[in-house]
Amino acid sequence: MLIKAFGKLSDLISIDEPGSWLSRMMYNLFIDERRRFARRRLHTVHEGEMAGDGLAGLPGPDDPVRDQVRFERMRKLESALSALSDEHRTIVLLHDTEGYKLTEIQDLMGIPVGTVKSRLHRARARLREILSADGTFFSH
Repeated sequence: MLIKAFGKLSDLISIDEPGSWLSRMMYNLFIDERRRFARRRLHTVHEGEMAGDGLAGLPGPDDPVRDQVRFERMRKLESALSALSDEHRTIVLLHDTEGYKLTEIQDLMGIPVGTVKSRLHRARARLREILSADGTFFSH
């Protein structure tokens, strides 16, 4: 927030009531972050397995077998992500995990939006290929 305010220092100097200006700026940043959070996908590659679990889906002492299966799936996903090229992994994580829009990724990476789309498509296809190779990731 302070970095953003520093960028507008010339505006801030001319304002009589900087407190209300800073408050409004903080509010806008809060709203932007809430919107970004709302765009995030909370489930990763295989959404059907965990849908509707609610609090029961959290790890705990009641179901160590389920927790172990979930841990193993996360380990496989992490391994598959590390097998991707840096470009593909970055785009998948920015879009599917962090919730960035394609145009935001375009600006961050300095590449055309068409390139972002094709890399995202290829990265997801490669992830499916890696994760389905042993036949156990999508079977749960």
